[in-house]
Amino acid sequence: MADEAEPAGGAPGAPGAPGGEPALAVENIEVVYHHSVQVLRGLSLAVPKGRIVALLGSNGAGKTTTLKAISGLLPLEIGQVRSGAIRYLGERIDHVAPHLLARRGIAHVREGRHVFEDLTVDENLVAAGYALKGRGLKPDPGLIYEYFPRLRERRAQKAGYLSGGEQQMLAIGRALLGQPQLMLLDEPSLGLAPIVVEDIFRIIERINREQGVAMLLVEQNAMAAFGIAHYGYIMESGRVVIDGPCSRLVNDADVQRFYLGYGDGESELASFRHVKHYKRRKRWLS
Repeated sequence: MADEAEPAGGAPGAPGAPGGEPALAVENIEVVYHHSVQVLRGLSLAVPKGRIVALLGSNGAGKTTTLKAISGLLPLEIGQVRSGAIRYLGERIDHVAPHLLARRGIAHVREGRHVFEDLTVDENLVAAGYALKGRGLKPDPGLIYEYFPRLRERRAQKAGYLSGGEQQMLAIGRALLGQPQLMLLDEPSLGLAPIVVEDIFRIIERINREQGVAMLLVEQNAMAAFGIAHYGYIMESGRVVIDGPCSRLVNDADVQRFYLGYGDGESELASFRHVKHYKRRKRWLS
């Protein structure tokens, strides 16, 4: 597990926040789709520079919407940040177009990988380089192949014929090509075999350590996320219900029961049959 980051005041309104100067601060935002469907309800979180922060929660909690709000994709889906603020390196970005955010150094690796299937691995990286024109950077595909040697072996192969794990590597590699200061990773383990997940998470941790890239990691594989993240937030129904250093969360009885599938010394796995009891307690929502 990554080194613990102690809470020390962060995004205003957050139940707690990791210490360090923030690369990203989400401040009490509310998000709606189609002018009526509210998805995020006063969400606050912070990602310090050079740290990995995990964002966990069940399906429909609002995790992917949070990433889209940060990367500017909401208007493309008739969504909007109705209140609150999103700051990147201290500047408001909640009304900045997504391509401009990419050029400022925010890279969003979306759920489902979204590679150009009819282009080769090399051509996918070239296309990513064109999209970043205006930043004054010289993309270095060699760096991508250093982190993902399997892609080097398949650089002339069309992306549509890569395995799921290789496509995920390519998606992360395209994001890294722009030398981002903040990466948003949406379910990088989705649909992958455990051994591939382990490999990809090891590389994500290495990128963070060697490149100093701040990362907001959305995951349903809580143990994989806790294994590399410094701090974590857990969402329910569009808001944070518990947060803290990952070393603390992984030992929290409620987190163990409802997200890790064990806890309280019981021999059998806890299940969502107990969710009604969990809701009655409402300890997380106090």
